[in-house]
Amino acid sequence: MDCPAKTFLGAGVKTVVLFFTKGSPTQKIWFYQLEPGRSLGKTNALNDDDLQEFIEFQSTFKLSERSWFLDLEEVDLGSFDLSVKNPNAPEGDPLREPEEILAEIAELDRESGSILEAISDLLESSPS
Repeated sequence: MDCPAKTFLGAGVKTVVLFFTKGSPTQKIWFYQLEPGRSLGKTNALNDDDLQEFIEFQSTFKLSERSWFLDLEEVDLGSFDLSVKNPNAPEGDPLREPEEILAEIAELDRESGSILEAISDLLESSPS
């Protein structure tokens, strides 16, 4: 179970909790990405409601947008790196070209310049 930062007091980083089944060799690893929908911390702790879906899903290893399997063959046996990389997560927006970003900045700069000029004119024309 992949838990967000501050799930546990004193741990400001994400936490991954591993569960093992005794008696049978692991063929697949089931991941669940806990997403309570809010920032967690001392005054906003993890609660039973946050774990409802996990509890429901883990008994059958249900697949969803936040849960998936990883075959053991896909794990680097040299490092056993189990870093959480959700294959179901939506892809982010594609990166924009630098020229497009610069053009937008220039346009916003022109707009803010016009606004500042209008404010300055208002201040100059208002009685003191």
